[in-house]
Amino acid sequence: MTILVLEQLLNGLQLGLMLFMLAAGLTLIFGIMDFVNLAHGTLYMVGGFMAVVFVSLTGSYLAALPLAVVATAIVGALLDRLLLHRLYGHNHLRQVLATFALILIFNDLFKFIFGPQTLMLEVPAALASPVHIWGKFHYSAYRLMVIGVGVAVALLLGLLLTRTRIGMWIRAGASDREMARAMGVNIERTFTLVFALGAALCGLAGALLGPLLSVHVGMGESIIILAFVVVVIGGSGSVKGALLGALAVGMLDTLGRALLPQAMRQLWPGLSTDSLAPALAAILTYALMVAVLFWRPQGLFKTS
Repeated sequence: MTILVLEQLLNGLQLGLMLFMLAAGLTLIFGIMDFVNLAHGTLYMVGGFMAVVFVSLTGSYLAALPLAVVATAIVGALLDRLLLHRLYGHNHLRQVLATFALILIFNDLFKFIFGPQTLMLEVPAALASPVHIWGKFHYSAYRLMVIGVGVAVALLLGLLLTRTRIGMWIRAGASDREMARAMGVNIERTFTLVFALGAALCGLAGALLGPLLSVHVGMGESIIILAFVVVVIGGSGSVKGALLGALAVGMLDTLGRALLPQAMRQLWPGLSTDSLAPALAAILTYALMVAVLFWRPQGLFKTS
């Protein structure tokens, strides 16, 4: 039982850090630009498929990973400059409809290019074997690498926002857009930078989770719902809130799916828990969001 709990804690940490990569860009885009981007999960899909493309070209997953991130950032920046910047300042309904259309366009485009089948990314050979952690507990080396990358991204993003001039521009735009413009900050360029940064984080998450969850058309739609839940819990525009909310959601979802079935079997031996327990775990995640909305509608933290 101890080994199961430890394994699920690490799995929850890994899921939470991946959700943070998605939610950090989403919360910055919404907090700074006041822009609702339903197509944010599509960039996660783009990252997964770019990893597949670059693995086939280079023959190395580790070489393909940074290339996929850069390619996804470029796609995000192009989307912002060519289309989405025209929607800044419009009502949220227009933004929702336009970005929903982007989801449909990208899904059909990628289905035309790659086909409807699920694609698999192979775990690098150097990370394929489990690592001995403690006693009889072994854990996937690849998942540990994913956790390490997630922690590094969280630290680097925090340093970027708090210790650099670019971070100062981003925080100024989030706090008071018009005042930042009056002080000489190029808001349009900052918006494009934030969008490209959010896309890069999505691409990184998609490329990292490809060997674990597979790559397929529409893969971003389900995970973007959890990313929005994280943004609501953490607070719009707050990267600290996104990190805390992502870890809470990741742990609650993972531990709920792993431990609820066993608890329910002990309490109700004759009850089938195969489908009921995962549904209850999902309900717990949304219940946390409802509780935060009830007690603290602005989220756990204000804008970073």
